[in-house]
Parts: sequence; structure tokens; C-alpha cells
Amino acid sequence: MLKPFGDDIWIVEGPEVEGGLGFHYPTRMAVIRLDSGELFIWSPTEISHALRTELDAIGKVTHLVAPNSLHHTFIAEWKAAYPQAQILAAPGLRQKRGKLDIDAELGDAPCPQWAGQIEQVAMIGNRITTEIVFFHVKSRTVIFTDLLQQFPPGWFSGWRSIVARLDLMVSPNPSVPRKFRVAFSDRKAARARIRQILSWPIEKVLMAHGTPVTSGGHASVAQAFRWLSV
Repeated sequence: MLKPFGDDIWIVEGPEVEGGLGFHYPTRMAVIRLDSGELFIWSPTEISHALRTELDAIGKVTHLVAPNSLHHTFIAEWKAAYPQAQILAAPGLRQKRGKLDIDAELGDAPCPQWAGQIEQVAMIGNRITTEIVFFHVKSRTVIFTDLLQQFPPGWFSGWRSIVARLDLMVSPNPSVPRKFRVAFSDRKAARARIRQILSWPIEKVLMAHGTPVTSGGHASVAQAFRWLSV
């Protein structure tokens, strides 16, 4: 269940979910153990008793993070399992799920509980969603949700494979899907945010929908956002 991805960071592969029109997406979450022993759960996938047992053995679940307004399907289940945990969400989710008890909205400034351990940047000005990009300092891992994707060849079939290819969802390297590129209303602001991300000493890249990058991460991210002329 928990797969180590570096010092104090793990990934969990979740079930496939349907994103509409018959498109199925894999799910992935990340777990970061803070110096306090608290666990930062990024983009929670489906919860299970086995997963809870593993998590409880390595720390205390206290932060449930919805990194954009598209990744929230299972977060209420996690809150029910861990009522003491806080739900921290990207801008836009509160309006989308009014009944979800969100404790705080995320922005550019890290929460005090993880300041110095996890950096973050809010990719504002995208008409699809505002995504919070995180950087785990200890493992030098940058974490994207939907802004970077790389579905393996053959994941989609029929007309969906054509749409995915045209949307740049399927490529040899992580890429920003075309729909997200055209959805940026302020490219100047987007360039400034990407420059901030590229100032981090990135070695690894995690995505919700893509093969993790374990080396050369900085070059991979720079290449993916070259269309912005950063």
C-alpha cells in the first residue's frame, strides 16, 4: 500500500475513477511525515482499514489536503475516519462543495505546521481550477496534481485515445494538457509562478496522473512549461 518515495514521503496508488464521457483516470495520493510526526495527506484516495493501519503506524493523520477543486472525491471519508484532522483546500472547492467542512483555504504561504518542510505555490488564473503545487524539501520532490500529466501508451482506447493525444495527456514525458494551457487567463502571472517553482532544487516529480520522475526532475518541469517561455 504505502510505497516509499524518499525520506518521510510515500505514495499510494488508488482505484480508477471516471472523469466523465467514459474517461477513466488512475488515482494517487502522497503522504508526507512532518518533523512533528504529523502526516500530510495530499489528494486522498479511497481509504481502507489496511491503509489506515499502515498510516497509524508511521504517524498521526492531521492534514487532509485537496490540492485543487477537482481532487476531493474521498476527502469526506477521510474526515469521518480522522475527525481531528483538518481539511485544507485549494481556492474554489468551498464553493463547489458547500457542505464540506473546510478548515482553511490554501495559498502561497505554507501553513505554520509545515513551514520550512513543504513549500507551495498557488497556480492562480486558470479557468479550470486553481492548483496548489507543493515541494517537499527533504526529498526534493515537487508535487503536481493535474497541471502535469503523462498517461502511459494504451491507457485510453478508441476516440478517447485520439482526444488524449491531441490534449497532450499521452506523451513520452510529463506535459501540461492543452486544455489547461488555454485556460490560463494571465500567462504573465503563470510564468512568475513557474519561475518560483523552478527556483526549488527539484530532483523528483510526483503527479496524480503520470509515472513518477525519480531523477532529473528540474529539467522535466522546465521542459513541460517551456510553452510559457519561462
